Amino acid sequence: MTSQQIRQQFLDFFNAKGHLIVPSAPIVLKDDPTLMFSNSGMTQFKDYFLGYKEPKAPRIADTQKCLRVSGKHNDLDDVGRDTYHHTMFEMLGNWSFGDYFKKEAIDYAWELLTEVYKIPKENLYVTIFEGDTTENLDRDQDAYNFWKAHIDESRIINGNKKDNFWEMGESGPCGPCSEIHVDLRSEEEKAAVNALDLVNNDHPQVVEIWNLVFMEFNRKADGSLEKLPAQHVDTGMGFERLCMALQGKKSNYDTDVFTPLIAKVEEVSGKKYTGILEDEKDIAIRVLVDHIRAVSFAIADGQLPSNGGAGYVIRRILRRAISYSYRFLGMKEPFLYQLVAVLKNEMGTFFPEMQKQEKLVTEVIREEETSFLKTIEHGLKRIDLIIAETLSRNEKTLPGAEVFELYDTYGFPADLSRIIAEEKGLTVDEPGFDEEMAKQKQRSRKSSAQKVHDWVILEEKQETFVGYDLTETETYITRYRKVENKDGEFYQIVLAKSPFYPEGGGQVGDKGILIPSYTEGFDISNPSLTEVNNCADIIEVLETKKENNLIVSLIKDLPKDAGAVFYARVNTSERKNTQANHSVTHLLHEALREVLGTHVEQKGSFVGPDYLRFDFSHFSKMSEEEITLVEEKVNAKIKENISLEEFRDIPIAEAMEKGAMALFGEKYGDSVRMIKFGTSRELCGGTHVRNTSEIGHFKIQSESSTAAGIRRIEAISGDRSAEYFRNLEIQVKQISALLKTKDLTKAVEKLLEENAGLKSEAENYKKEKAKGETANWKNDFKEAGDKKLLVKKVSLEAATVKDIVFQLKKDVADAVIVIISDAGEKPMITVGVSQGLEGKYHAGNIVKDLAREIQGGGGGNPGFATAGGKDITGLHRAYEKALAL
Repeated sequence: MTSQQIRQQFLDFFNAKGHLIVPSAPIVLKDDPTLMFSNSGMTQFKDYFLGYKEPKAPRIADTQKCLRVSGKHNDLDDVGRDTYHHTMFEMLGNWSFGDYFKKEAIDYAWELLTEVYKIPKENLYVTIFEGDTTENLDRDQDAYNFWKAHIDESRIINGNKKDNFWEMGESGPCGPCSEIHVDLRSEEEKAAVNALDLVNNDHPQVVEIWNLVFMEFNRKADGSLEKLPAQHVDTGMGFERLCMALQGKKSNYDTDVFTPLIAKVEEVSGKKYTGILEDEKDIAIRVLVDHIRAVSFAIADGQLPSNGGAGYVIRRILRRAISYSYRFLGMKEPFLYQLVAVLKNEMGTFFPEMQKQEKLVTEVIREEETSFLKTIEHGLKRIDLIIAETLSRNEKTLPGAEVFELYDTYGFPADLSRIIAEEKGLTVDEPGFDEEMAKQKQRSRKSSAQKVHDWVILEEKQETFVGYDLTETETYITRYRKVENKDGEFYQIVLAKSPFYPEGGGQVGDKGILIPSYTEGFDISNPSLTEVNNCADIIEVLETKKENNLIVSLIKDLPKDAGAVFYARVNTSERKNTQANHSVTHLLHEALREVLGTHVEQKGSFVGPDYLRFDFSHFSKMSEEEITLVEEKVNAKIKENISLEEFRDIPIAEAMEKGAMALFGEKYGDSVRMIKFGTSRELCGGTHVRNTSEIGHFKIQSESSTAAGIRRIEAISGDRSAEYFRNLEIQVKQISALLKTKDLTKAVEKLLEENAGLKSEAENYKKEKAKGETANWKNDFKEAGDKKLLVKKVSLEAATVKDIVFQLKKDVADAVIVIISDAGEKPMITVGVSQGLEGKYHAGNIVKDLAREIQGGGGGNPGFATAGGKDITGLHRAYEKALAL
């Protein structure tokens, strides 16, 4: 049975049991502040469990792409080392939202595994929750009784809270669970050791394949448990492990989930995969085929590699794969990108995003490979310098801090540093490396640490967003909670009616004010602008975000009467500029597709009051002509006075029929909102101008590359655009006054001509001066062992010093030259070594050692090197150190 058949049979089985089959949610989460990636099958259904959304159906089934590479769910370091851990994996799941519970979940699981998939019953073992006295939780007797109808009691195992009580996080829905394990060992192995002793003991052939979670409780922030109003079922079956069981394999990597990818790696690398666990080559191949899936689907779902957040995680996974291919397969050229086509062929039917985004995924991975392979080459040179410096100090241990800097700043794999050190008979200062790593983690924890208290519910109410139509309204607080972070204590509030747009879709969240009704002299039903501006009891809304389908606004202090009626008002000037920028991104998207081609797709955006940023797929730099044409097209649409046509809550199929563009990496519901400006039609939840004329004017300020195959435009509109042209006019007038002419082009051309002449004269003067200095300095060399040494302090510029040093190297045999300069109040050190001495003295190593005295850095080759620094007072120390060296 192929993996595709296995997946389809699961979905068909639950479809026949009355489950709605839904597509996988994106692996990258854009609207959940608690998670970067979908790390379990239930992630996309969190709002259903928490009661913030009504489920599409009481019974649902799917296969969900999951990624476990951050937080407490992190399997990255285990990948490749065993047969069953993965970064990305599929989770087959069936769900009941207040419908069936334990009995049906257990019956369905047993029927599918034994009657449809035909797994021998004697190979299956199940666990149930044994209870926990510290939480007053009883043994799950119901699950035990239901399992007894299917399986011998001797194969029903009690499990502790760690293994058999599932929790979404530190707070949220949770409950006892029942795991199903399968014994895949040979008959001889089964006879030798009872499987009961191997369940949940990390045996590679006695593995958990399915977990049935019975959601009964809600874990509150204070650690206590409360009963959920309805009971739910949340199950997750590891697709890759299921394929291993059904295909009679001993490793996930031997199934057809991975064998086509492995075959491609073998073909390109010329290395044969044998499946040996300890073989570094085989470990590398397992890492590659695992990681390429994770990276490819993350990119296809909208997360490009970058230097921060989720993008950094994806880049790190890809670089880990490149490092393994470089070190253990000898691959010095990009090749991982070739695996994307194989992945599309194997998984594109079930995951159409891989078919649609194949070209983008391929190009992004190719460019990332090319870039990181250069980084590895640079890192090899850098570690050679570190090794040379270590040996010059007669030491045998590389400084941990420098090895960590290579890893953290330059992305050079620490394992590779260790291997190179061992080849030279050296070690790495592991405690020093670990200390730097711990500091980094501590910095990261401090920046993101936040304590969130439980919600205080004032009224159970379905909150509504009224901000599309209103920027001010009467409202009241339905719930609030305290949050503590590095900036202090704050309160998050949810309003019954909120005019504040929550951050999302690239648009920043609204700021604004709240004024309580108990404010003296304030008419909440019809406040004047003067009353609002002069009010003493204004509560500032600092930001607005969305969490679990709630619109959450942040305030500094809780009002003295949280149950009062409030006047809520959006900061309308910021909203006005923000929505102008948002609307213009729609016009920009359309214009880019018209000018560059329909391959252009939005890949990300930022829309704020001051500027907009728009990322899009395109594989070359835009020309000035193209930029100008795009600007002209957008401004033409602005001048057309096109009215907004807004379609709220229309079926997504209808929106697509009307020509709406669905944006990259977004997950849409059955009903959507479509924004139409003439021929521009996009699905969008943001706020917009009522007419394109409100945008005023559009101006592109820059166009650049942000990732492989991704270009970025930064632009302004509205008030900022007007301000830009006002400032430009002022500058032109000032320059005209300085040059005493209105013909600026002619005046600048004349200045450039004069400047070129003066530069030429200055260069000639410097060269003549250098000749004179060279003649004088030849007399200053001193005999120092096997060399002639010159250490000199000067106030000459870098170019002049360089000319002198190269002339001296030519004229003076066996010379070592150190020039210490303070020209322009900037400390600089230049070192030259004659060619005959380059094997003994290394200018790059010398200059780096001396640069420490001026808090600087630099480098070069054995014959010539320079370094700059921050501390000019250290030049004297550098001078004395050079003499000592």
